[in-house]
Amino acid sequence: MSGTIETRLAELGVTLPDAPAPAANYVPFVRVGDLVHVSGQICSGPDGLILGKLGATMDTDAGAAAAKSCAIALLAQCKAACEGDLDRLVRVVKLTGFVNSTADFTDQPKVINGASDFLVEALGDAGRHARSAVSAAALPLGVAVEIEGIFQIG
Repeated sequence: MSGTIETRLAELGVTLPDAPAPAANYVPFVRVGDLVHVSGQICSGPDGLILGKLGATMDTDAGAAAAKSCAIALLAQCKAACEGDLDRLVRVVKLTGFVNSTADFTDQPKVINGASDFLVEALGDAGRHARSAVSAAALPLGVAVEIEGIFQIG
């Protein structure tokens, strides 16, 4: 049974995937009180991982789409943390976005806007959050974007 948030996601054409399993010796999320700290989620699409380096092989719009895919994976992890009831999500507290980019690329915030804008569109005011958007010389497996998040649940 889907709730209000999943109904809104469906209206946006988004179906949450199963929460991705961790790729190494860590857990996908840790709950501390009413906060859920979600491990970094790397970008992927229907054809697999979204690879690229902003400022070299990928433009800002493609990077923003990659960031949106990270936000969808973050919500999938939140759903798992909420034992399947995503309507327990109270708000997005903070995102930290990492952008695989060249030394002279300076539009990291525009890339991470792909995640931020999507979360506000999907969750309304509950999707507004604090945020950092930083450059990385490389990311795991050559992906373009990785985002971690902190969420409040009820």
